[in-house]
Order: sequence, then C-alpha cells, then structure tokens
Amino acid sequence: MFDVAHAGIFPMIFGTVALVLLMTIGVVPVGVITAVYLVEYARETAALTRIIRGAINNLAGVPSIVFGLFGLGFFVQFVGGGLDRVFSGGQFHFGKPAIIWAAATMAVLTLPVVIVATEEALKAVPKGLREASLALGATKLETIWNVVLPQALPGVLTGGILAVSRGAGEVAPIMFTGAAYYLAHLPTKLTDQFMELGYHIFVLSTQSPDVERTKPILFGTVMVLLVLTFLLNLIAIVVRAKMRLRLRQAYA
Repeated sequence: MFDVAHAGIFPMIFGTVALVLLMTIGVVPVGVITAVYLVEYARETAALTRIIRGAINNLAGVPSIVFGLFGLGFFVQFVGGGLDRVFSGGQFHFGKPAIIWAAATMAVLTLPVVIVATEEALKAVPKGLREASLALGATKLETIWNVVLPQALPGVLTGGILAVSRGAGEVAPIMFTGAAYYLAHLPTKLTDQFMELGYHIFVLSTQSPDVERTKPILFGTVMVLLVLTFLLNLIAIVVRAKMRLRLRQAYA
C-alpha cells in the first residue's frame, strides 16, 4: 500500500489540477460553441436541434461509470489505437490509459453542465443589445463575439465553475482511462498516466489490508481534496467577479 513515510501527496495534487485544467480547456470551448448555436442560430423545431437537446439531456442522466467505459472504448482504444496504427506502427503510445484521455472523458461528462449554464447566460442578454449592434452594421457573428459573449461571460464562467466542481471529485470515469494508484514520477506528457486524489481515496477506502493504519492517510487525502476543490472554485469565482465588475464599469 501507499507508504506516507516514503511518498508525499504532491503527485496526486499535481495530477488532479492537471486533469481539471485539461478538462476545462476541452469542455468550455465546445460547450460555448454548442450553446451559441442552440440559442443564436438553431430553430427550435428543427430535427437537428431536437437531436442535440436530446443528446444533452441523455448525457446529463448517464451514470459516471458509463462514461469511464465509453472513454476506454472510444478515446483509448478507438482514437488512441487508431493514432498508434497510423503514426506509431502499432506500438502503444496513444492507445493506452493517459491523462489526455481521462481529461477528454471528463470533458464529455461535464459538457451538459457547461452547455446549460451558457445557454441561460446567453438568453439573459437583452435582445435590444443584439438589435442595436445589427442596426449599426455589425454582422451576426460580430454581434455574438463583441456584444453577446462579453455580456454572457460571467454565466459561462459559472458553467466552468460547476464543471470544475464535478470534475475534481469524479473517480469512475478516470479509473479506466488514465488514473494510477502509485507512480514514481509526475506526468510529463499527455500520454502519461497520473495520480489523482479521488482515485487514491477510493483505493485506500476499499483495498487497504490494514484499515486502522490507512485511516490517517485517507482522512488527510480527503481534506486535501476538499481544500483543493474549494481553491479551484474560489479562483474561478474571483475571476468571474472581476469580469462582472469590468462589464459594469464598461457600461456605466
């Protein structure tokens, strides 16, 4: 088992932060683009719109363990294995559990949260601002980019905060796609495995042969995960507050 006398908790903190950052980089652009399409371009009665909304609703209700199996089958074996066949001559460089595939799986898991939060933020932007921009000669894309999105940015950040909160605590999606219980080194490439606080807690609480010896390490790891999640959310909330203040000053 994990020996606290010879190994610290920093690799788990590093892996958790790296996972959350990669997940956020992947999910926010896709979620925002999807929400912009649904609010600004799509017709509610169109078949494609109904399919997208049905997919979002289904994703929101799927158990997290299913996302882990999906990530293993699609990202690791299909995408990674395909890249290996094309670029690596069949050698396993991409077709194995790695932090990039774990982050991609977590991005799919949190995608509905970002889409819904961004949609609500876009709908809250007054219609008059759009009409004024179009009346001044701006194109629809310029209006969305320069008027609508800046106004909706605090709501977009709210979706990112919710995604970070869920992504930092999920274990099932990363069990099959990249997390490792113990590694002697930090991940230095996107194709490396990583240690993660939630997965470490899961192993300590279910696989330890000496429960009493494991309890102090387990409780300490839980406390670190809670504090880390709080700090990540606090950073995002501070950024959102500054964005709102700048918007108020700009339109004052």
